[in-house]
Amino acid sequence: MAFASVGLKDGDIAKALEGCKAAESFNHKTFFHACGLSSKSAAEVKKAFGIVDQDNSGFIEEEELKLFLQTFKAGARELSDAETKVFLKAGDSDGDGKIGADEFAAMVKQ
Repeated sequence: MAFASVGLKDGDIAKALEGCKAAESFNHKTFFHACGLSSKSAAEVKKAFGIVDQDNSGFIEEEELKLFLQTFKAGARELSDAETKVFLKAGDSDGDGKIGADEFAAMVKQ
């Protein structure tokens, strides 16, 4: 599991995924706290950003957010369009339509 390198535990990730299993139930703050990412160091959060940024563009785009849960566990559900847009809006503080590393770090620590 890629997130083991960030120091996240499988049990915490499973619990976080279970908490947003139902459609339209994803909340990024709840998820980041449940999986333990919000308590990680800046370096670990940056490492997590690199995992979610699947195309290595230096940004997390809308399509990568849609597949966000699947980066934690294969077979997890996709976020709905509505969930994805709320997630993007929460993290995109400069309004460029994508989430940079600093924006991601700020969102994780909320």
